[in-house]
Amino acid sequence: MSFHLSDSTNEQELSEINVTPFIDVMLVLLIIFMVTIPLTTVTVPIDLPIAKANVEPQLEKPIILSLNQQQELFLGNEPLLLHNLATALDQLTVNNRDTVIFFQVDKTIPYEILMNVMNQLRTAGYLKIGLVGLENKE
Repeated sequence: MSFHLSDSTNEQELSEINVTPFIDVMLVLLIIFMVTIPLTTVTVPIDLPIAKANVEPQLEKPIILSLNQQQELFLGNEPLLLHNLATALDQLTVNNRDTVIFFQVDKTIPYEILMNVMNQLRTAGYLKIGLVGLENKE
């Protein structure tokens, strides 16, 4: 608080807030954010390490959906057309949409084809999809 001295005998208290420390703190925070934000948003291409997690045993037979190099879709070992995917999964899972579908895709498949199959799974109501990869033996 600050006081104003006047010539009169009535001294009144001034209730003005001193904003200088507040502005100093805000400028320091601004500088900190200006320095740290570009560091957290940098998109540097890196090779991520392979996970070495222990594989837990499955209690029930997994449902495996495969997409090979020739862009052919398989449910288990049976060939399947994309437009028949929903009905085939409904029969296999007995309409249990909480079943995890393991999806293995050849690495040469274009991203657009992969997303078409994923969209078909989402449209069918199967949202729990596990992407299958190779396990590192090292």
